[in-house]
Amino acid sequence: MFFQHNRLIRKSEERSIVSAIKEAEKNTSGEIRVHIENKCPDQNPITRAIVIFDALGMFDTALRNGVLIYISLKSRKFAIIGDTGINAVVSQDFWDSAKAILEEYLKKGEVAEGIRRAVLQTGIILKEHFPYQQDDINELPDEISYGK
Repeated sequence: MFFQHNRLIRKSEERSIVSAIKEAEKNTSGEIRVHIENKCPDQNPITRAIVIFDALGMFDTALRNGVLIYISLKSRKFAIIGDTGINAVVSQDFWDSAKAILEEYLKKGEVAEGIRRAVLQTGIILKEHFPYQQDDINELPDEISYGK
């Protein structure tokens, strides 16, 4: 989980990630959010991701099927977590493919591309258990949130 640069992403990269979120959510009722910050205040990025998940109101989706991709640039950490609706129906290794994609790109210093591809992969794997519903509404914003 190593990054090769310490800057936040450029506007063009941000647009690409938001576009990937919109694309991924076309195929699933799941909600995907991305949060990026420089330093992770917790030793474990999953602990921090849970705090961010709550702060972003992600526990409030109707089907409890939100997913957060959390990245800490300077701390060189990331986590991908899902809400209880997802965790109730999937195996422990459900997120392994998205995590592997993200880690591969982060090691190369391609943060935005790694996030974009992990988002798209997350959409594919969410579709299996939470396909798009005719009456689906976008419950959470698609834009990236940022920390310190």
